[in-house]
Amino acid sequence: MSNQAKTQHNNILLAIIGFTAVVVIVAVIGFLALDRSPEMIQGEVEVTEYRVSSKVPGRILELRVKEGDYVRVGDTLAILDAPEVEAKKAQALGAENAAAAMSAMAQAGARQEQITAAYQVWQQAGAGLEIAKKSYERVQRLYDEGVMTAQKRDEAFANYKALEAQEKAARSQYDMARNGARREEKLAAQAQVERAKGAVNEVNSYLQETVQVAQVEGEVSNVYPKVGELIGTGSPIMSISVMKDMWGTFNVREDQLNGLKVGDEFVAFSPAFNKELRMKVFYIKDEGSYAVWKATKANGQYDLKTFEVKARPLNPFEGLRPGMSLIIKE
Repeated sequence: MSNQAKTQHNNILLAIIGFTAVVVIVAVIGFLALDRSPEMIQGEVEVTEYRVSSKVPGRILELRVKEGDYVRVGDTLAILDAPEVEAKKAQALGAENAAAAMSAMAQAGARQEQITAAYQVWQQAGAGLEIAKKSYERVQRLYDEGVMTAQKRDEAFANYKALEAQEKAARSQYDMARNGARREEKLAAQAQVERAKGAVNEVNSYLQETVQVAQVEGEVSNVYPKVGELIGTGSPIMSISVMKDMWGTFNVREDQLNGLKVGDEFVAFSPAFNKELRMKVFYIKDEGSYAVWKATKANGQYDLKTFEVKARPLNPFEGLRPGMSLIIKE
C-alpha cells in the first residue's frame, strides 16, 4: 500500500474516532445535565374573592372606594339611585295607612250617630208593634163576640206579625251597630294591616340595597361600573379579595405526587421575595381527562394524569399577593 493510501486511511479512521468521541462526550454531558437539574413544579398564589352586587337595578350615584383600597366590614362601598323603589315605598305606605284605617274602624265599630239612629228605628218599630198587638187583641175579642168577621181578624193578625218581624230586624240592626264588626271581620282587617306592613318591610329591604356596605374585610381588586352608569339586578359592582384567606394552587402530575396527601407539609420557594415558606396541603383533586396529562403508552406503560393541589402557608407571609409564583423543587 502506498504512503498516500495509508495517509488517507488514517485520516478516515481519525475522523470516525473523533466523531464517535464527540457523540459520547455530548451524550455524557446531556446525561449529567439532565441528571443534575431538578424537576420543578410551579404554582400560583390565589385568594377568596366575593362580588358586591345589588338586588335592585339602579344608577351608580357614588363610588366610595377604588381599586387597591382596603375595606373593613361595614364600610360603605357604593351608593345607588333607585327612584322606582322610592315610588314603591310611597305606594306601600299608602296601602298600609289605608289598611290601618279599615282595621281601626272595624275594631271601634259603628259611630255613635249610627248607633243612635239604629236605636231610634228599633224604638219606632217597637211602638208600631205595641199598637198592632193591641189592635189585634181588640179585633180578636170582637171576633169572639161575633161582631167581627174572620177576614178582619186575619188582617189584624197578619199586621201584628209583620210589625213583630220588623221590630226584631230593627233590634238586630241596633245590636250589630252597638257591638261593631264581627270577630272574623276584625281578624281580616288586621291581616290586611300585617300584609301591608310586610310590603313596606320588603321595600325597605330593597332601599337598603341602594347603599352597598362591605360584608367581609379585604382589598378591592376590581371596580366594574363608572359613576352614572346603570346596573341591573344582581350585576356585579366590584370584587373584593379576602387577603386573609390565601393559598397556593399547583398542578402536579401524578408521578410527582410521591404519596402526597391532605395534611402533608412541604416547602415552596417564592421568587418574588427569594424566600421559602412552609405550606400545608388541604385539597387534592383529579383535574379530569380534559386537563394536562402526559402520554406514556408509546413506551408500553400508562398515561399520567394531573392533580390540582392546594396548600396554605403555615405562617403569615407579609407581602404575598394573588398571582405570585410558587416553586416546588423535587
